Amino acid sequence: MELFSGNYFLDFFMRYLHVLVGIAWIGLLYYFNLVQVPALATYGDEAKARNITLDKLARRALWWFRWAAIATLGTGILITGQPDYWQNVLGEGSTAGIGHDAAISVGMIFAITMAANVWMVIWKNQRVVLANAVNVLGGGQPDPNAAAAGRRALLASRQNMIFSVSMLWFMVGSAHFYSGAFSGASAGDARNYVIIAVVLGAILQVNALGKLGGTAATNKLLWPYESHKNALITSGVLWLVLWLLSETMLG
Repeated sequence: MELFSGNYFLDFFMRYLHVLVGIAWIGLLYYFNLVQVPALATYGDEAKARNITLDKLARRALWWFRWAAIATLGTGILITGQPDYWQNVLGEGSTAGIGHDAAISVGMIFAITMAANVWMVIWKNQRVVLANAVNVLGGGQPDPNAAAAGRRALLASRQNMIFSVSMLWFMVGSAHFYSGAFSGASAGDARNYVIIAVVLGAILQVNALGKLGGTAATNKLLWPYESHKNALITSGVLWLVLWLLSETMLG
């Protein structure tokens, strides 16, 4: 079969799967942030309807969410793990590919961070929230740690939404924009651009984890995460900064 011969498997089929499972992952990310979290906020912390929703709906959505993240990460690694994939950004190949390699590097770093947030922060804390919902529905006392766990999961989820706009821009742009329009940069320019993008992303990530003043709502540095509207604004600002920097450093 032609699909499984030569490079077609990695060059097309794995890319197709990567996009397919990526749609599921990011689609659920937007569902949580734009639909479910605002809706649950109207129920109140101990409302029965809220806990039923968490147990019956959120549990299922989180299952697809976390495994779609793993599938997206795995297919992406298979695609970019080819020996010659990074030769341009490392200064070993044609300068025509440097824009592509810098863009995909930034996109991958953001995506890997997002996947880590899903499993190491969001799911870890949502398990506490879900267990509390089941316990309350069964007539037990609320877990005093559930609210704090939910808060940590929320901050990481909002950070993922902030990353997602730039991540998708550089993933798509690596093949359809930066590979052609940004062919004059040097390997040094590309590496410096990636470093700057990583530093900006790291500052946001550390902040979302509460390392710059805690996770309480009184921490003004957490403004980007206090509502989905704030997160959307911040995602646009991050994208704009990275795009303008790419015009300067990679153009």
